[in-house]
Amino acid sequence: MAHYAVRESPPLRGEIPISTSKNAVLPIMCGALLTDEDVRIEKPPKLTDVATLASLLDACGCRVKQESNALILKADALKNPHDDEDVRKMRASVLVLGPLLARLGEARIPLPGGCAIGQRPIDQHLKGMSALGAKVTFDHGGVTLTGRLRGAVIYLDMPSVGATENLMMAATLAEGITRIENAAKEPEIVDLSAFLSSMGARITGAGTSTICIEGVSSLHGTSWLPIADRVEAGTMACACAITGGELLLRGARADHLRSLLFKLSEAGVHIQDTQGGLMVFGRAKQPFEIRTMVYPGFPTDLQAPMMAVACRTPGTSVFLETIFENRFMHAAELSRLGAHIRVENRVAVVEGTPYLTGANVSSTDLRAGAALILAGLCAEGETIVNDEGGHIDRGYVGIEEKLSAVGGLVARIPSPA
Repeated sequence: MAHYAVRESPPLRGEIPISTSKNAVLPIMCGALLTDEDVRIEKPPKLTDVATLASLLDACGCRVKQESNALILKADALKNPHDDEDVRKMRASVLVLGPLLARLGEARIPLPGGCAIGQRPIDQHLKGMSALGAKVTFDHGGVTLTGRLRGAVIYLDMPSVGATENLMMAATLAEGITRIENAAKEPEIVDLSAFLSSMGARITGAGTSTICIEGVSSLHGTSWLPIADRVEAGTMACACAITGGELLLRGARADHLRSLLFKLSEAGVHIQDTQGGLMVFGRAKQPFEIRTMVYPGFPTDLQAPMMAVACRTPGTSVFLETIFENRFMHAAELSRLGAHIRVENRVAVVEGTPYLTGANVSSTDLRAGAALILAGLCAEGETIVNDEGGHIDRGYVGIEEKLSAVGGLVARIPSPA
């Protein structure tokens, strides 16, 4: 898998095109299973997670074709997958449950995998499906759901993004009206709702805590351009905050990144919302406090990049991670570069230092890998980021190319012997 060589870089200047959102594209790809007609997804990001899900959808009887800068999906021979390997590779694979159950009356998958950042049970998915009338059975490391779906009122114990997406998709073809209460509000939820509506679904309330879905008998094909990736945009904004300079994040939306932009502004970074995207100016100068929360709170996916910012920001910055119990693994790796970080349970305290020094570090998960590359941009000498697990390619399209294009000294290198 990939290794990255990163050297201390000058202030970043120029324009970075932000890719379409991985976290929007994956559920939309699964939503294509809800119809037997062509679904066209414009500008899908070239990520390993997208390729892995495409392989799983193929195993579900959905033909996936790459055409120019689009994916064409046609699920006209839908079936349950028999090979468990692709499902176990990624968390988002659980999102085939709702569409398979809605169209076939039966769905079976093994329990999914993903980054090792903490417990992420699928109980909210299964409780919701049960409320819609599905019978849930566990066997041999997998789960099987059977039954004809009917509308219901579903209350989520926590506003799970994946559960909200799965239940929305299942409910589009259920008989009657479904109401999801305490639903997730993320922009990716709104985008999925708009995509499903373009297929003929009847959905209201996406982006609020209550989503209503009136079931229809069938959905039709559509063409869709997903939203820009707010986590990639936020990561690149952090790169500017670390090195200084001036970046235009082409296509980034301020309304999707309010919590991050407020924190960067508190740190002394200047933000300007423009028609073409977000302009980010300058370097972080003041410490900050971050508490990760469900949207519209501060996103857990941007906690690690902001910790890289804090490592070189004068003063004491504090992080409280409330979403995942094991998401400070990057702290030990940042410390190898000379960062001053103390971690106790879900709290990390970072004392900014004027000097970081290059070292060999390892990517422990997707966002941690990005944070280590960012830290390497302001570390004296050379930093080698070992990403043997292939985490970074799961969520960032050509991160080394995008940073290099604006002055970052980052290169993908062969794996050391």
